[in-house]
Amino acid sequence: MSEITIRRWDPAKYLESTEDAIAYLDAALEIGDPQLVAAVLGDIARAAGMTKIAAAAGLGRESLYKSLSPDGNPELATVLKVMRAAGLRLHASLADDTAAA
Repeated sequence: MSEITIRRWDPAKYLESTEDAIAYLDAALEIGDPQLVAAVLGDIARAAGMTKIAAAAGLGRESLYKSLSPDGNPELATVLKVMRAAGLRLHASLADDTAAA
């Protein structure tokens, strides 16, 4: 029997374009779990370079790592700063076509 090697999967290694980051973040937002959204933003920031994103967002690199971890709870201001630094923006759309007032 051959030996099996298990490695931790790192999504940041597979985010090769802005379109990849957008699709990944969109999927997390669709699920609606705040911790997942924070972790996905962390993956996007790591893929783009956490030091670069932290500097562009005006935030400390270590505190950014903590707030964008799966256990983090970033403030909305932090989320918006990171998204802007990554070249992304948050926008709203109808969740359901029948929900229009």
